Amino acid sequence: MSEGNGSGRIPVEIIEPNFPPAMEWPPRPTYRAKRRPLWPALVLFLLTVISTLAVGAEFAQSYAQDRQPFSGDQNPFAMIVVVLRHPSALALGIPFSFTLLGILLAHEMGHYFAGRYYGIDVSYPYFIPAPTLFGTFGAFIRIRSPITTRRALFDVGIAGPVVGFAIAVPAMAWAIAHSKVLPGVQENAAILFGTPLLMRLLIAIYHPGVHAEWLLLHPVGRAAWVGLFATALNLLPAWQLDGGHIVYSVASRHHQRISLAVGLCLVGLGTFGWTGWVMWGVLLLVLSLRFRHPPLLDRWEPLDATRRLWAAAALVIFLLCFTPWPATMR
Repeated sequence: MSEGNGSGRIPVEIIEPNFPPAMEWPPRPTYRAKRRPLWPALVLFLLTVISTLAVGAEFAQSYAQDRQPFSGDQNPFAMIVVVLRHPSALALGIPFSFTLLGILLAHEMGHYFAGRYYGIDVSYPYFIPAPTLFGTFGAFIRIRSPITTRRALFDVGIAGPVVGFAIAVPAMAWAIAHSKVLPGVQENAAILFGTPLLMRLLIAIYHPGVHAEWLLLHPVGRAAWVGLFATALNLLPAWQLDGGHIVYSVASRHHQRISLAVGLCLVGLGTFGWTGWVMWGVLLLVLSLRFRHPPLLDRWEPLDATRRLWAAAALVIFLLCFTPWPATMR
């Protein structure tokens, strides 16, 4: 789900560490993308379609039965095996699967087209199928050539979250408008999902006076929820996440200190809240210390006022998508 600035074995793009120092590069080079096979990306995408359809079938069945997903004896990590025994049930997962894949694909294509605009060698999006709660670990692209200017780094970094958010918002709005109000619906739920600020605002618009806990979210809304969560993770202002690229573009001198501060804050948040933040915090601390952000060729190029306003907009998007307690297992 993260987009970085290069390549490596970690599924986040990192610039190759052995390229020459910035002073040895010619000014603002362009790179011609090599022809690479498309079939690995297509195979991964098709596998992700199947895995998200399988999980989406459970979201659709639970919605039709007026119960929370994975309530009762349902095992969230065994749904793919169960549904694959009855392939016809996969059709039920279309609303969830296609919405989620559409948001993730929009996010990655935002990075892809921004990279191509600046002549950067970028890969096709790679989706990651997984027998998990949502059927996927997200998607990523590989950036195989250095990003040379602040404007290019900023535009590539922010394009994905903005485009993905633009798709997720109307999907969530439609879903909340068509969701069911059922007081006590979460009493038997095995998993309680958090409610980001954007959801609370939309609930106040479409269902005034209704508690968020009373809402049985439409499967399209659950896919949009995943899209918002992925957007929040990517916009964390740390390391080589999208938010980290934005911070480096705006204030490169303070990038590592901000990254370390974000990691420490997540560890603290996870200590008193959702324990998953501890893992994210430790991971960001280690990566921020081990892999510093690659320098830009034109590090003196100023960032214009319009992009600084977009940086503030990215912060607003992050706050709308972020939730301190994404999911709680009972």
